[in-house]
Amino acid sequence: MLKRKKVQAFIIIGILLLMLYGKNLIERQSFRSISSTFTEVYNDRLVVEGYIFKISEKLFKIQKLVDHCDLDYDYSKVVNEISQHEKEILSLVGEFEATNLTEQEATYLTDFKKIIETDLNIKSYNLLYTDSSGVNKEQVKIYDQKISRAQQDLDNLSKIQLEEGEKLISKAKVLINRSQIWAQFEVALLIILVIVMFLLLFRKSADQKDMF
Repeated sequence: MLKRKKVQAFIIIGILLLMLYGKNLIERQSFRSISSTFTEVYNDRLVVEGYIFKISEKLFKIQKLVDHCDLDYDYSKVVNEISQHEKEILSLVGEFEATNLTEQEATYLTDFKKIIETDLNIKSYNLLYTDSSGVNKEQVKIYDQKISRAQQDLDNLSKIQLEEGEKLISKAKVLINRSQIWAQFEVALLIILVIVMFLLLFRKSADQKDMF
């Protein structure tokens, strides 16, 4: 009878140890998931928001050049300057495309890229200005509309960063809360393990005293 109880106690201890081991495996996986989530927040959301800000700045410079806002500015090389800004924008778009895009992001980014590559690809300065007629207001208006659409794409992309960032942070909070629950579970298992071992040792000592 005594031997049977000892075997049962050892089985219980073994089960508890296996549960602790399983809990530690789950905990490690949870920490990896948390780390991956925060990495994603940084690489695919915060860094991308930086891309959007830089692209927006360059788009604003293009609009200023198209609109001839600065009367003191030398516009003789305006087409080359616009082209250079567009190359820099497309380089940033390429880095953006290399991140983990949602379906909506891919749609807005494709539309934005098309506007830069096709709609704002100004081949000749005469499309914007001629000595005889001055600023081509109709053509400038068309370019401004294209730039406004491109900026709207950027605004939508920026909103997505905020929404997706909030989702990732919520996911991280769930993982952290789950880790806290597992930590409490571990403490409970350790307490049970200590009690079982104490009872095992106490009974063993009591049995040895009874023998004498």
